Amino acid sequence: MGKSFAVIGDPIDHSLSPNIHSAAFRELNLDSSYIGYRIPKGELESGIQGLKKIKISGFNVTIPHKIEMMKYLDTMDESCSIIGAVNTVVNNEGILKGYNTDMDGFLEPLKKRNISIQNKNILLIGAGGAARAIVAAMAKEKASNVDIVNRTISNANNLSEFATKIGLNTNTKKIEQASEGIENYDIIINSTAIGLKNELSPISFEGVNEKTVVYDIVYAPINTDFIKKAKEKKLEVIYGYEMLLGQATRAFEIWHGMKAPYIAMKRALLGGF
Repeated sequence: MGKSFAVIGDPIDHSLSPNIHSAAFRELNLDSSYIGYRIPKGELESGIQGLKKIKISGFNVTIPHKIEMMKYLDTMDESCSIIGAVNTVVNNEGILKGYNTDMDGFLEPLKKRNISIQNKNILLIGAGGAARAIVAAMAKEKASNVDIVNRTISNANNLSEFATKIGLNTNTKKIEQASEGIENYDIIINSTAIGLKNELSPISFEGVNEKTVVYDIVYAPINTDFIKKAKEKKLEVIYGYEMLLGQATRAFEIWHGMKAPYIAMKRALLGGF
């Protein structure tokens, strides 16, 4: 009997997850399927009942349900409760367990490159949901300090309070001050959607240290203006698609209890661009 998996959200038609997971199933000859399943805002409860009826084995959760989904979980792992959002669910005979793979997904490309975060000085652009998972990752890996830059300073302050609670040292800056002291950062991260519609990079990298690593979580286009400007300065870059793959491989491992076929999943993802 084959297993079925899904990603739920709205909109869902642009999701790359069905491609990535289907490629993994093909690679390992697993009798499983993965579909995009649109559940509009306000219809989550009935949507989940529908998924339980068809005995879905597991599903990913995307916008707008990542926070509300927590209400319908029977149990959750620590990453969910820290970040306050869920993006991966296992259905064990009607018992739903939630996970959040954002933190591990974010760290995966850094670990692949042996880049340590411990004692590092970080610039984080953005203070939304992704930023929260990144801050949790920075706390876990014992970063020295994270400067949070955001247009709306109150959101940056909220994120900073969250960071303090989980033992991470942070400061907040206005977007106009982003480039002040830029030479002191070991890692610069864009966690906003800036770049998705080909917007210009929020910072210029003028005066940046040549050893700085630049990480953009936007995955389409692959080369955002932020990434291009970092490359012009010959900096090491980490692409958004790598975080997406990190999340997908982690979800795969949670559902199937075996190592994910990274190369096959990467090929499927990059073939989608």
